[in-house]
Amino acid sequence: MNALTLDDLMPLEEFAGRRREFFKAHARYLDRYRRVRIGPQATLLFTNRQTLWFQVQDVLRIARLSEPARVQPELDLYNSLLPGRERLQAALLLNLDETRLTEELAPWRDLRGGDLRLRLGTAHLPANLLTCRPEDQCIGASHWVQFVLDAAARRALADFRYPADFVVTHGDYRHESAPLSDEVRQSLLDDLELSDRDSA
Repeated sequence: MNALTLDDLMPLEEFAGRRREFFKAHARYLDRYRRVRIGPQATLLFTNRQTLWFQVQDVLRIARLSEPARVQPELDLYNSLLPGRERLQAALLLNLDETRLTEELAPWRDLRGGDLRLRLGTAHLPANLLTCRPEDQCIGASHWVQFVLDAAARRALADFRYPADFVVTHGDYRHESAPLSDEVRQSLLDDLELSDRDSA
């Protein structure tokens, strides 16, 4: 997937003036195409160029960064979160009570990639947990995960006759998402197709 560049960004003042409009459109897009809830505490937010554009713009607005030399490192960081060839990227967000954060985070400290799986019919694809170091896991309630889909998995994801969902089995937390909607499945397939085309 083509990386975001300085030319893709809006001036800070223009973005700030239209942020509410962009935020509403971004939230609608996430809910329809990119967000998957797995039980009461776990949510996957799949990233692509569109979702990361808003995040970069908002970080730059908050930090008041506009000089290209200071903006480029932010772009480099966010571009590393784009889907890649045969790979989907997502943030795994844990919805926890902040007044009891230490207590509620404790059961999640030993989270492993195999605890989160994409289920395509009878096939189970474990996540790669990219934030898996102890220092990553003590940071808080979000992690970066990646799913690798070979050709057979992509065919299964593209065959809407068969169910697809996500499953978390971690300690006492055992939940599955609702079946993925056609819109979510197509959006994820589009990510893979764009990544293939851009890396060709």
